[in-house]
Amino acid sequence: MPQKELPHTFKLVTIWLVVTVVIFLGIKAWERHREASRFQLAGQTIVLARSPDGHFHWPGRVGNIEVDFLVDTGATVTALPQALAERAGLTPLAAVSTQTAAGATRGFVARADIALDGGVRADRLAVTVLPDLAAPLLGMDVLGRLHFSQKPGELRIDPS
Repeated sequence: MPQKELPHTFKLVTIWLVVTVVIFLGIKAWERHREASRFQLAGQTIVLARSPDGHFHWPGRVGNIEVDFLVDTGATVTALPQALAERAGLTPLAAVSTQTAAGATRGFVARADIALDGGVRADRLAVTVLPDLAAPLLGMDVLGRLHFSQKPGELRIDPS
């Protein structure tokens, strides 16, 4: 029985599909590498590189939920988006009104176990939970316990 050759169009579509998948996977690998290089340990010192958005980000966890904290030296307390607090199972303790860059807003206070990459922890930390917050903010209630310095493009943190 003679073998039938695949149609030319099918071959072209398959080739383009394979090329597209390879390019997509290459971009994803590059993004993962770029994200990983923003956080480094240099002995006991944690080095955060400025991200393309102009901010410093510190990976960590709220409970068991992985989070990318925005380091905010202008924030008095650590603040979490309400959706994240709900996923982490945080319980509201008290209502709170606060002033943000976007204006006055209402939320609640809860306690959270914060674990940051590099071994920094803040257990049962009182955090502010806000419904319209775009990203978790790591405030001075945690940062003030650490020694940190800034150089062009990097934030160096000494946990001791």
